[in-house]
Amino acid sequence: MPLLLDTARSGAAVELRGTNCMTIGLVNNMPDAACEATERQFLDLIRAATWNAVVHLKLFSIADVPRADPVRRALAERYRDVAELWDTQLDGLIVAGTEPRAAKLEDEPYWATLTKLADWARHNTVSAIWSCLAAHAAVLHADGIARRPLSEKKFGVFDCDVVAPHPLMTGMKPRLRVPHSRYNDLPEGALAAGGYRFLTRSAAAGADAFVREEQGGSLFVFFQGHPEYETDTLLREYRRDVGRFLRGEREHYPAPPEGYFNEAATALVNGFRARTASGLDANLIADFPFAALEPALENTWRRSAIGVYENWIVYLKDRKAQLRTSMVPAPRSRRGARRIGGMRPVADRWSAG
Repeated sequence: MPLLLDTARSGAAVELRGTNCMTIGLVNNMPDAACEATERQFLDLIRAATWNAVVHLKLFSIADVPRADPVRRALAERYRDVAELWDTQLDGLIVAGTEPRAAKLEDEPYWATLTKLADWARHNTVSAIWSCLAAHAAVLHADGIARRPLSEKKFGVFDCDVVAPHPLMTGMKPRLRVPHSRYNDLPEGALAAGGYRFLTRSAAAGADAFVREEQGGSLFVFFQGHPEYETDTLLREYRRDVGRFLRGEREHYPAPPEGYFNEAATALVNGFRARTASGLDANLIADFPFAALEPALENTWRRSAIGVYENWIVYLKDRKAQLRTSMVPAPRSRRGARRIGGMRPVADRWSAG
Protein backbone atom coordinates (compact mmCIF):
# COMPACT_ATOMS: atom_id res chain seq x y z
CA MET A 1 0.00 0.00 0.00
CA PRO A 2 1.18 3.57 -0.57
CA LEU A 3 3.33 5.91 1.44
CA LEU A 4 1.96 9.43 1.02
CA LEU A 5 4.61 12.09 1.64
CA ASP A 6 3.25 15.39 2.89
CA THR A 7 5.62 18.24 2.03
CA ALA A 8 3.23 21.09 2.88
CA ARG A 9 5.09 23.73 4.83
CA SER A 10 2.25 24.68 7.15
CA GLY A 11 -1.45 24.76 7.62
CA ALA A 12 -4.04 22.04 7.50
CA ALA A 13 -3.51 19.00 5.36
CA VAL A 14 -5.81 16.24 4.21
CA GLU A 15 -6.19 13.81 7.10
CA LEU A 16 -6.54 10.10 6.42
CA ARG A 17 -9.26 8.33 8.31
CA GLY A 18 -9.73 4.71 9.21
CA THR A 19 -7.75 2.23 11.26
CA ASN A 20 -5.82 1.17 8.16
CA CYS A 21 -4.44 4.69 7.68
CA MET A 22 -1.47 5.82 9.77
CA THR A 23 -0.18 9.37 10.13
CA ILE A 24 3.51 9.39 11.05
CA GLY A 25 5.77 12.36 11.71
CA LEU A 26 9.51 12.40 11.00
CA VAL A 27 11.53 15.00 12.91
CA ASN A 28 14.80 15.23 11.02
CA ASN A 29 17.54 16.68 13.23
CA MET A 30 20.57 15.40 11.35
CA PRO A 31 23.32 17.89 10.48
CA ASP A 32 23.33 19.54 7.08
CA ALA A 33 25.63 17.04 5.34
CA ALA A 34 23.44 14.08 6.35
CA CYS A 35 20.00 15.68 6.44
CA GLU A 36 18.87 14.72 2.93
CA ALA A 37 20.28 11.20 3.21
CA THR A 38 18.54 10.67 6.55
CA GLU A 39 15.19 11.67 5.09
CA ARG A 40 15.73 9.28 2.18
CA GLN A 41 16.75 6.42 4.50
CA PHE A 42 13.67 6.66 6.69
CA LEU A 43 11.35 7.15 3.73
CA ASP A 44 12.72 4.11 1.95
CA LEU A 45 12.51 1.99 5.09
CA ILE A 46 8.92 3.01 5.89
CA ARG A 47 7.89 2.52 2.26
CA ALA A 48 9.35 -0.99 2.26
CA ALA A 49 7.60 -1.79 5.54
CA THR A 50 4.20 -0.44 4.51
CA TRP A 51 2.43 -3.40 2.93
CA ASN A 52 -0.76 -3.57 4.98
CA ALA A 53 -1.56 0.09 5.67
CA VAL A 54 -1.61 3.54 4.13
CA VAL A 55 0.99 5.80 5.71
CA HIS A 56 0.73 9.58 5.58
CA LEU A 57 4.20 10.88 6.43
CA LYS A 58 4.73 14.46 7.59
CA LEU A 59 8.19 16.06 7.78
CA PHE A 60 9.15 18.32 10.69
CA SER A 61 12.24 20.29 11.66
CA ILE A 62 13.41 21.96 14.87
CA ALA A 63 14.46 25.54 14.27
CA ASP A 64 16.99 25.41 17.12
CA VAL A 65 19.16 22.80 15.35
CA PRO A 66 22.17 24.72 13.93
CA ARG A 67 22.04 24.88 10.13
CA ALA A 68 23.54 26.84 7.27
CA ASP A 69 21.12 29.30 5.69
CA PRO A 70 20.82 27.43 2.35
CA VAL A 71 19.85 24.20 4.12
CA ARG A 72 17.42 26.02 6.39
CA ARG A 73 15.73 27.60 3.37
CA ALA A 74 15.54 24.24 1.60
CA LEU A 75 13.93 22.61 4.64
CA ALA A 76 11.43 25.45 4.88
CA GLU A 77 10.14 24.49 1.43
CA ARG A 78 9.24 20.94 2.48
CA TYR A 79 9.22 20.69 6.26
CA ARG A 80 6.78 21.93 8.88
CA ASP A 81 8.01 23.61 12.04
CA VAL A 82 7.82 21.22 14.98
CA ALA A 83 5.71 23.80 16.85
CA GLU A 84 2.77 22.72 14.65
CA LEU A 85 2.70 19.44 16.55
CA TRP A 86 1.64 20.88 19.89
CA ASP A 87 -2.01 21.18 18.89
CA THR A 88 -2.34 17.96 16.95
CA GLN A 89 -1.91 14.20 17.28
CA LEU A 90 -0.01 11.60 15.31
CA ASP A 91 -0.24 7.83 15.26
CA GLY A 92 3.52 7.43 15.10
CA LEU A 93 6.59 9.63 15.48
CA ILE A 94 10.23 9.13 14.47
CA VAL A 95 12.85 11.48 15.92
CA ALA A 96 16.29 11.35 14.33
CA GLY A 97 19.45 12.19 16.24
CA THR A 98 22.13 14.67 15.33
CA GLU A 99 25.82 15.26 15.81
CA PRO A 100 26.50 16.64 19.30
CA ARG A 101 28.20 20.00 19.67
CA ALA A 102 28.15 20.44 23.45
CA ALA A 103 29.70 18.21 26.10
CA LYS A 104 26.34 17.95 27.88
CA LEU A 105 23.07 17.35 26.09
CA GLU A 106 21.36 19.93 28.29
CA ASP A 107 23.63 22.57 26.76
CA GLU A 108 22.62 21.84 23.17
CA PRO A 109 20.63 24.73 21.62
CA TYR A 110 17.71 22.43 20.76
CA TRP A 111 17.44 20.81 24.22
CA ALA A 112 14.32 22.68 25.35
CA THR A 113 12.42 21.91 22.15
CA LEU A 114 13.51 18.27 22.05
CA THR A 115 12.42 17.67 25.63
CA LYS A 116 9.10 19.40 24.97
CA LEU A 117 8.68 17.05 22.01
CA ALA A 118 9.28 14.04 24.28
CA ASP A 119 6.65 15.27 26.74
CA TRP A 120 4.20 15.91 23.92
CA ALA A 121 4.77 12.53 22.27
CA ARG A 122 4.05 10.64 25.48
CA HIS A 123 0.34 11.48 25.29
CA ASN A 124 -0.20 12.40 21.64
CA THR A 125 1.18 9.38 19.78
CA VAL A 126 0.51 5.67 19.81
CA SER A 127 4.25 5.04 19.61
CA ALA A 128 7.42 7.09 19.09
CA ILE A 129 10.83 5.97 17.87
CA TRP A 130 13.89 7.78 19.25
CA SER A 131 17.13 7.30 17.31
CA CYS A 132 20.69 7.58 18.67
CA LEU A 133 21.20 11.04 20.25
CA ALA A 134 17.43 11.57 20.37
CA ALA A 135 17.16 8.33 22.39
CA HIS A 136 19.84 9.56 24.80
CA ALA A 137 18.06 12.90 25.19
CA ALA A 138 14.63 11.36 25.80
CA VAL A 139 15.99 8.98 28.45
CA LEU A 140 17.94 11.75 30.19
CA HIS A 141 14.90 14.01 30.26
CA ALA A 142 12.52 11.32 31.52
CA ASP A 143 14.69 9.62 34.12
CA GLY A 144 17.93 11.54 34.53
CA ILE A 145 19.94 8.66 33.08
CA ALA A 146 22.97 10.31 31.49
CA ARG A 147 24.87 8.76 28.64
CA ARG A 148 28.56 8.09 29.17
CA PRO A 149 31.37 8.69 26.69
CA LEU A 150 33.02 5.65 25.14
CA SER A 151 36.77 5.28 25.01
CA GLU A 152 36.48 5.07 21.23
CA LYS A 153 33.73 5.40 18.66
CA LYS A 154 31.36 2.42 18.48
CA PHE A 155 31.38 2.06 14.73
CA GLY A 156 30.41 -0.83 12.50
CA VAL A 157 27.82 -3.57 12.04
CA PHE A 158 27.29 -5.69 15.14
CA ASP A 159 25.54 -8.95 15.98
CA CYS A 160 22.59 -8.16 18.26
CA ASP A 161 20.67 -10.91 20.04
CA VAL A 162 16.92 -10.76 20.58
CA VAL A 163 16.66 -10.95 24.38
CA ALA A 164 12.92 -10.56 25.04
CA PRO A 165 9.64 -11.44 23.31
CA HIS A 166 7.76 -8.39 22.10
CA PRO A 167 5.39 -7.53 19.23
CA LEU A 168 8.19 -5.52 17.58
CA MET A 169 10.31 -8.68 17.45
CA THR A 170 7.65 -10.85 15.82
CA GLY A 171 9.19 -13.02 13.11
CA MET A 172 12.73 -11.84 13.83
CA LYS A 173 15.65 -14.25 13.81
CA PRO A 174 17.38 -14.80 17.18
CA ARG A 175 20.34 -12.69 16.05
CA LEU A 176 20.19 -9.49 13.99
CA ARG A 177 22.87 -7.40 12.32
CA VAL A 178 22.63 -3.69 13.16
CA PRO A 179 24.84 -0.70 12.22
CA HIS A 180 26.05 1.53 15.07
CA SER A 181 27.85 4.85 14.91
CA ARG A 182 28.18 6.69 18.22
CA TYR A 183 30.62 8.07 20.77
CA ASN A 184 28.35 7.55 23.79
CA ASP A 185 26.43 4.79 25.49
CA LEU A 186 23.58 4.47 27.98
CA PRO A 187 24.38 2.33 31.08
CA GLU A 188 22.35 -0.87 30.88
CA GLY A 189 22.02 -1.23 34.65
CA ALA A 190 20.46 2.21 34.99
CA LEU A 191 18.08 1.52 32.10
CA ALA A 192 16.92 -1.74 33.64
CA ALA A 193 16.40 -0.06 37.03
CA GLY A 194 14.42 2.68 35.29
CA GLY A 195 11.90 0.24 33.85
CA TYR A 196 13.23 0.03 30.31
CA ARG A 197 12.90 -3.34 28.61
CA PHE A 198 15.69 -4.53 26.34
CA LEU A 199 14.66 -6.07 23.04
CA THR A 200 18.09 -6.56 21.43
CA ARG A 201 21.60 -6.21 22.74
CA SER A 202 25.12 -6.93 21.57
CA ALA A 203 28.07 -8.32 23.50
CA ALA A 204 30.24 -5.79 21.67
CA ALA A 205 27.89 -2.80 21.34
CA GLY A 206 25.70 -3.09 24.46
CA ALA A 207 22.01 -2.18 24.42
CA ASP A 208 20.71 -1.89 20.86
CA ALA A 209 16.91 -1.54 21.05
CA PHE A 210 14.78 -1.09 24.17
CA VAL A 211 11.28 0.11 24.99
CA ARG A 212 9.16 1.58 27.72
CA GLU A 213 5.41 2.06 27.84
CA GLU A 214 3.77 4.14 30.51
CA GLN A 215 0.23 3.41 31.60
CA GLY A 216 -2.07 5.18 29.19
CA GLY A 217 0.82 6.64 27.25
CA SER A 218 2.82 6.05 24.10
CA LEU A 219 5.09 3.09 23.53
CA PHE A 220 8.56 4.66 23.34
CA VAL A 221 11.04 2.70 21.23
CA PHE A 222 14.74 3.54 21.54
CA PHE A 223 17.45 2.64 19.04
CA GLN A 224 21.10 3.22 19.86
CA GLY A 225 21.89 1.73 16.46
CA HIS A 226 20.82 2.76 12.98
CA PRO A 227 18.71 0.10 11.24
CA GLU A 228 17.72 2.76 8.68
CA TYR A 229 21.26 3.07 7.30
CA GLU A 230 21.85 2.42 3.62
CA THR A 231 24.53 0.04 2.39
CA ASP A 232 27.20 2.72 1.95
CA THR A 233 26.36 4.99 4.91
CA LEU A 234 29.15 3.66 7.14
CA LEU A 235 31.61 3.97 4.26
CA ARG A 236 30.66 7.61 3.79
CA GLU A 237 31.02 8.25 7.52
CA TYR A 238 34.42 6.58 7.52
CA ARG A 239 35.61 8.69 4.60
CA ARG A 240 34.33 11.80 6.41
CA ASP A 241 36.29 10.90 9.54
CA VAL A 242 39.43 10.18 7.51
CA GLY A 243 39.06 13.58 5.88
CA ARG A 244 38.80 15.22 9.30
CA PHE A 245 42.04 13.55 10.32
CA LEU A 246 43.82 14.66 7.16
CA ARG A 247 42.68 18.24 7.79
CA GLY A 248 43.98 18.11 11.34
CA GLU A 249 40.47 18.25 12.87
CA ARG A 250 40.92 15.05 14.85
CA GLU A 251 43.98 13.67 16.61
CA HIS A 252 43.94 10.01 15.62
CA TYR A 253 43.36 8.22 12.34
CA PRO A 254 39.90 6.59 12.57
CA ALA A 255 39.50 2.86 12.89
CA PRO A 256 37.49 1.27 10.06
CA PRO A 257 33.93 0.14 10.83
CA GLU A 258 33.81 -3.28 12.46
CA GLY A 259 32.12 -6.18 10.70
CA TYR A 260 31.65 -4.18 7.51
CA PHE A 261 34.57 -4.63 5.10
CA ASN A 262 35.58 -7.96 3.62
CA GLU A 263 39.22 -9.02 3.43
CA ALA A 264 39.92 -7.31 0.11
CA ALA A 265 38.27 -4.07 1.23
CA THR A 266 40.21 -4.13 4.50
CA ALA A 267 43.43 -4.35 2.51
CA LEU A 268 42.40 -1.29 0.49
CA VAL A 269 41.63 0.88 3.52
CA ASN A 270 44.82 -0.22 5.26
CA GLY A 271 46.80 0.61 2.14
CA PHE A 272 45.31 4.10 2.03
CA ARG A 273 46.11 4.63 5.69
CA ALA A 274 49.74 3.72 5.04
CA ARG A 275 49.92 6.59 2.56
CA THR A 276 49.16 9.08 5.36
CA ALA A 277 52.16 8.03 7.44
CA SER A 278 54.42 10.67 5.86
CA GLY A 279 52.24 13.52 7.20
CA LEU A 280 48.87 15.21 6.97
CA ASP A 281 47.66 16.27 3.55
CA ALA A 282 44.06 17.42 3.17
CA ASN A 283 44.23 16.89 -0.59
CA LEU A 284 44.87 13.19 -0.12
CA ILE A 285 41.22 12.51 0.65
CA ALA A 286 40.55 12.85 -3.08
CA ASP A 287 42.37 9.51 -3.49
CA PHE A 288 40.31 7.67 -0.90
CA PRO A 289 39.27 4.40 -2.65
CA PHE A 290 35.52 4.91 -2.30
CA ALA A 291 34.66 3.62 -5.79
CA ALA A 292 36.74 0.49 -5.27
CA LEU A 293 35.23 -0.23 -1.86
CA GLU A 294 31.57 0.34 -2.65
CA PRO A 295 30.94 -2.75 -4.87
CA ALA A 296 32.21 -5.06 -2.13
CA LEU A 297 29.78 -3.83 0.49
CA GLU A 298 26.92 -6.07 1.62
CA ASN A 299 23.81 -4.89 3.43
CA THR A 300 23.33 -7.56 6.10
CA TRP A 301 20.75 -5.64 8.15
CA ARG A 302 18.15 -4.47 5.63
CA ARG A 303 15.75 -7.41 5.91
CA SER A 304 15.57 -7.30 9.70
CA ALA A 305 15.25 -3.50 9.67
CA ILE A 306 12.22 -3.75 7.39
CA GLY A 307 10.81 -6.46 9.65
CA VAL A 308 11.07 -4.30 12.77
CA TYR A 309 9.38 -1.36 11.04
CA GLU A 310 6.70 -3.66 9.61
CA ASN A 311 5.97 -4.78 13.16
CA TRP A 312 5.93 -1.18 14.36
CA ILE A 313 3.37 -0.18 11.72
CA VAL A 314 1.26 -3.24 12.61
CA TYR A 315 1.47 -2.13 16.25
CA LEU A 316 0.27 1.36 15.29
CA LYS A 317 -2.56 -0.09 13.25
CA ASP A 318 -3.73 -2.56 15.91
CA ARG A 319 -3.37 -0.16 18.80
CA LYS A 320 -5.17 2.59 16.89
CA ALA A 321 -8.07 0.21 16.24
CA GLN A 322 -8.20 -0.78 19.90
CA LEU A 323 -8.13 2.80 21.09
CA ARG A 324 -10.93 3.64 18.68
CA THR A 325 -13.11 0.74 19.87
CA SER A 326 -12.27 1.29 23.56
CA MET A 327 -14.82 4.09 23.56
CA VAL A 328 -18.08 2.95 21.97
CA PRO A 329 -21.61 4.39 22.14
CA ALA A 330 -23.30 3.39 25.38
CA PRO A 331 -26.71 1.65 25.16
CA ARG A 332 -29.68 3.98 25.29
CA SER A 333 -32.09 3.66 28.18
CA ARG A 334 -35.78 3.16 27.55
CA ARG A 335 -36.15 6.93 27.70
CA GLY A 336 -33.50 7.32 24.99
CA ALA A 337 -30.89 8.93 27.23
CA ARG A 338 -27.27 7.88 26.95
CA ARG A 339 -24.97 7.16 29.83
CA ILE A 340 -22.96 10.06 31.19
CA GLY A 341 -20.54 11.20 28.54
CA GLY A 342 -22.28 9.12 25.89
CA MET A 343 -19.34 6.67 25.81
CA ARG A 344 -18.23 3.67 27.80
CA PRO A 345 -14.81 2.05 28.02
CA VAL A 346 -14.15 -1.43 26.70
CA ALA A 347 -11.41 -3.60 28.22
CA ASP A 348 -8.17 -3.42 26.31
CA ARG A 349 -6.97 -6.95 25.64
CA TRP A 350 -3.72 -5.99 23.94
CA SER A 351 -0.51 -6.01 25.91
CA ALA A 352 2.84 -4.66 24.84
CA GLY A 353 4.56 -7.27 26.96
